[in-house]
Amino acid sequence: MEPIKVQSEGGLNVTLTIRLLMHGKEVGSIIGKKGETVKKMREDSGARINISEGNCPERIVTITGPTDAIFKAFAMIAYKFEEDIINSMSNSPATSKPPVTLRLVVPASQCGSLIGKGGSKIKEMRESTGAQVQVAGDMLPNSTERAVTISGAPEAIIQCVKQICVVLLESPPKGATIPYRPKPASTPVIFSGGQVRADPLGASTANLSLLLQHQPLPAYTIQGQYAIPHPDQQVWMPVTRPVLMNSPFPMMLHNRTPGNQNQRDPSDVWGADQNS
Repeated sequence: MEPIKVQSEGGLNVTLTIRLLMHGKEVGSIIGKKGETVKKMREDSGARINISEGNCPERIVTITGPTDAIFKAFAMIAYKFEEDIINSMSNSPATSKPPVTLRLVVPASQCGSLIGKGGSKIKEMRESTGAQVQVAGDMLPNSTERAVTISGAPEAIIQCVKQICVVLLESPPKGATIPYRPKPASTPVIFSGGQVRADPLGASTANLSLLLQHQPLPAYTIQGQYAIPHPDQQVWMPVTRPVLMNSPFPMMLHNRTPGNQNQRDPSDVWGADQNS
């Protein structure tokens, strides 16, 4: 990595990428009506701002560009969130304004440099900027990244982001980084017996399960080698013993109901004692 050169105005003349983790409501605020807000942010800051796709409760916002463009983009996002907070307070009895909060996604191998020996670096950033900085102890799911939360006034957040960028540039990540990718929202699936579980397969599976509610399926239990109906259940019962698949003929399952003239005797099932 090339040495960091500090410009007179306190900026850095290098290009970098910063990733933010945002909730759906925050992303909606950034995008704006018909994408007008994010378009203006891109034009005014000069940074590339990309938002991850997908139906997820959380989204990744990636900001790339020269450091001065990065700082401008962060300033616009922080002030937009402050505007949202002020607007939400107009219809709220709350008297104290909550701080603006941003969550950065940082490789875990760089978090030690942000914290510093004995927490000295993070303490210095808090005292010099007035922002609250917290580094998560655990990595984000299925990744080698951690969340770094910054809270405070927009001006404090901007100054804190500048200091964080300097530390990240001075201490590049070690080894491969597995980026955090938010998972899609789970869709609850209701089975014929009334059980509910979260299933990420989508609404089509849920719609199918709803149809099954109105078409109860016969349930079977396994006794010996025979499958018999279970009259008191409307869900499939677990098989208590494995079915041998190397037989030349598959096991035959018959719904034996009272009064059924076509019901088969268990001795007709392949594998029964043919001499009885």
